[in-house]
Amino acid sequence: MNKFTLHTGVAAPMDRANIDTDMIIPKQFLKSIKRSGFGKNLFDELRYLDEGQPDQECTGRPLNKDFVLNQSRYQGTSVLLARENFGCGSSREHAPWALEDFGIRSVIAPSFAEIFYNNCFKNGLLPIVLSEEQVDKLFTEVQANEGYELTVNLEEQIVVTPSGEKIAFEIDDFRKHCLLNGLDDIGLTLQHADDIRAYEAKRQAEAPWLFGAIK
Repeated sequence: MNKFTLHTGVAAPMDRANIDTDMIIPKQFLKSIKRSGFGKNLFDELRYLDEGQPDQECTGRPLNKDFVLNQSRYQGTSVLLARENFGCGSSREHAPWALEDFGIRSVIAPSFAEIFYNNCFKNGLLPIVLSEEQVDKLFTEVQANEGYELTVNLEEQIVVTPSGEKIAFEIDDFRKHCLLNGLDDIGLTLQHADDIRAYEAKRQAEAPWLFGAIK
């Protein structure tokens, strides 16, 4: 999993509440568990004017020019501003996969659906909860200033605006540790690899018939 320490990137405003996981990555694309290749279909029903199909080449598909991520001023977006209850709906881990594969490193919103929020941390994506007033102000600023960038400093737990304003956010210590060190569930387990191997060797010596039975 990619580490998250300090990131500066173009911010884009997704000015819609209750964005669900089917809108983030529609169900017809959930045919792989490779974690990559989903970015081209992120917000597929909003980005394109036709209906996307699995394994379809997206180059040349008709774009919805009104969709925020298709607008030239938001090309290269890596910080997404959103409204309340972002990531609601079904518990598909493909949603943070698609956002990360597209290039989004952080999503800022007043609230997130709990399962989506948890899945973000397991995939190197930082969801940040700010007050509605703070999010409203960021929406106003990003819409008024082309090329508007935000800096997200996880170590200091602040979002820094182009004017230098610092906005503090809260995060669980364990989740912060995992993101700073790029540790997903597998990475956390592998930190104890030596202990695991030692236990397996001990058990094999104690009960060799068990190991022979499963070969």
